[in-house]
Amino acid sequence: MNRLDDLAAEGEPEKEFNPGIAARFPRKTAAGGALIRDRAGRILFLEPTYKPTLDIPGGIVEPDESPYEACRREVREEIGLDLEIGRLLVVDWVPAQGPWSDSLAFVFDGGILDNPTLTLDPTEARAHHYLTLAEAAPRLRPSMTRRLTLAHQSLTTGTPVYADFGRLPG
Repeated sequence: MNRLDDLAAEGEPEKEFNPGIAARFPRKTAAGGALIRDRAGRILFLEPTYKPTLDIPGGIVEPDESPYEACRREVREEIGLDLEIGRLLVVDWVPAQGPWSDSLAFVFDGGILDNPTLTLDPTEARAHHYLTLAEAAPRLRPSMTRRLTLAHQSLTTGTPVYADFGRLPG
């Protein structure tokens, strides 16, 4: 089945119990990223053109797009590869900061690449690097280092992880 079939199977959308309330509910941003590695286990990082820190391939979810679909689309756009994106590794809640609302960051298994030719979108990334997490950490926000540490653990355990700003709750 596809999404349209699934929506049709849901039936008529429920009515708002208080007209206009749905428009007043808060909206969260979501992003989908791919943890892509080389055979040595190093992570593929991009140098974005729009921020000073490194990032993994991925990006913001567009309206009516799932985090998984956004991850696949962004990987295709940013590095020019149509990868088979694997299972969910981490869902991380990121608090509001500065002009940015709070968000959910989804990290998926991007698999292992064998020396592919990457075609970087010059509007998105100026360079790419395969680095260990320790090598990349000085050029990452601390929350991203924590998030990717959890993603690495999830690769080993096979269990997806939920985090609050890169930390296990509780």
